[in-house]
Amino acid sequence: MKIESIWIKNWRSVKEEKLRAQDLMVIIGQNNHGKSNLLSSVLFFFGEVKQQDLDFYHGSAELFVEIEFGDLDESDKTTFKKYLTSGGKIVVRKTAFLVGSFEYRGYIENPSEDWLQEANASAYTNRELASSLPFHPYIPDSGRITKQNIIDAQNEYIQNNMGNIQFSFELETTNFLGLKSVAKGIFGEVYFIPAVKEASDDFSSKDSSVFGKMYADVVALMSEHNNEWKETKEKLGKLFSTLNKKDREGNENNDRPKQLTDFEKELTDELIAWGAKVDIEVSTPDIESVFKANTQVWVDDGVRTDIKRKGHGLQRALTVALIQVVAKKAFAEAELAEEKGNRKASNSRYFIFEEPELYLHPQAQRSLFDSFVALSESGSQVILCTHSSGLIDVERYKSIYIATKNDELNGTKVKQCTEDLFEGDSKKDFNLSYWINPDRGELFFASKVVLLEGATEKTVFPLLAKELGVFKYEYTLIDCGSKDNIPLYVKLMNKFSIPYVAVYDRDHQAHKGVDAIASADRSTQKIVDEIDVNIGSSVVLENDIEEELGLPNGGSSKPYVALSHITAKDFTVTPQMEQKIRKIYDAEA
Repeated sequence: MKIESIWIKNWRSVKEEKLRAQDLMVIIGQNNHGKSNLLSSVLFFFGEVKQQDLDFYHGSAELFVEIEFGDLDESDKTTFKKYLTSGGKIVVRKTAFLVGSFEYRGYIENPSEDWLQEANASAYTNRELASSLPFHPYIPDSGRITKQNIIDAQNEYIQNNMGNIQFSFELETTNFLGLKSVAKGIFGEVYFIPAVKEASDDFSSKDSSVFGKMYADVVALMSEHNNEWKETKEKLGKLFSTLNKKDREGNENNDRPKQLTDFEKELTDELIAWGAKVDIEVSTPDIESVFKANTQVWVDDGVRTDIKRKGHGLQRALTVALIQVVAKKAFAEAELAEEKGNRKASNSRYFIFEEPELYLHPQAQRSLFDSFVALSESGSQVILCTHSSGLIDVERYKSIYIATKNDELNGTKVKQCTEDLFEGDSKKDFNLSYWINPDRGELFFASKVVLLEGATEKTVFPLLAKELGVFKYEYTLIDCGSKDNIPLYVKLMNKFSIPYVAVYDRDHQAHKGVDAIASADRSTQKIVDEIDVNIGSSVVLENDIEEELGLPNGGSSKPYVALSHITAKDFTVTPQMEQKIRKIYDAEA
């Protein structure tokens, strides 16, 4: 099963926020705006972190994280049958209280009729009363009627009359699944790798580590398919059974070592006054646990040592390698299941990473991102928070969650886009413009984005801004590839409420004919139509960047020619150009 939505209330810096989940969720934002708090709210729900007094938003008395799950497989539907909605989903809330306790409660579709509500079942155990209710055909004909009999009858009646019953969707008043504490892993396997952690922790053979969980699968496969392994386990079982007075079938063991029997007798003789007798029993060890407990991972990069003695870069690379192995294995399993026609709705695995880019160079980060994508496409969900544009894919804009915190009153808010923005040729053009310049992912980290037609503007504008003393590092300049691509980026900026300024050419050059000018005007109008004046603005060049700078038309290597021109000793910025640069950088004179 998979997470479909997350509702967070009073968790750390999050006063209240609802998120639509994706298979890949990349949480970004400026420092101290709540990225890690969004991530940790999911960990809190899964029981990976415990609440502390400081986790309650502004001293609130209680907090909760509520998650809606969908894509349930048949096993999930059986486990959570009580909570399964008509839409095939379940919704569970974990609430924590300032006093230190917490509870899980699930939502149930409760019938509006009192006599169909499970909470009232004990009120109808009287046979005369039960026989007068519509569910009476499903009650045992004889014997005492128990509360469970009534619950079974209610459920049977509901199943057979679903179309005629009104339901209300409400939080149950009892504990989830009737348990005081929900077992870890009941919602699926969680793999969490924090920002700062010893790689040796990931590669320990403990069941809680990423390596340990994978290694357990390997051991299980050995037990299932390796005959030599099976025979060894059987021999060990027989060996240990010879140490006890009776064998595994309960018969007297005549092969028991005399030394063990003598030791028992010596102890018993010392306890004669107590009338007590000593029996020594030896249990057969769990060979899988022994195998895992005695496993260590060593690394040889010219010098063979354990992981702790390697540099941070190699340690992180080892963790990445582990993730990539998981990704490939999951992808292969998904393909095999699909070929057999029994693909599961979900593998119920959640990979959660905090700043996974630490200690990795840019190329390694891009490789890591591909692993995350592979994991998300093979049935798992991946949630991460990052400062790296290398882990941002503009094409996958639905996976991006921008955490913002403008004031303490409202707490952390999230900007996300769940709808399809592009289709047909516009989607093709947008994706192509990203693939040409993948560094455009930086725009999601900017306090303001400057959308430009091409490379020439991107080359000269920062230099001119520095000359004028108005340059701002927090502004990101994006080469959109062409004037016709600018509306695509404007649409994206509007959906994420990222401030922007679109800079484009008027394209009314003297040498152009009527048709060319009309075409340019249509392109201009498309930009104008998309701009939301509450978020963005525009600056128009007359008629293009070359004319604004006083360069001759045509020629090759435009960015280089323009750069040479503005760095010449005799170059002077015109008042018109200076005004536009200042407007772009919000520094109008």
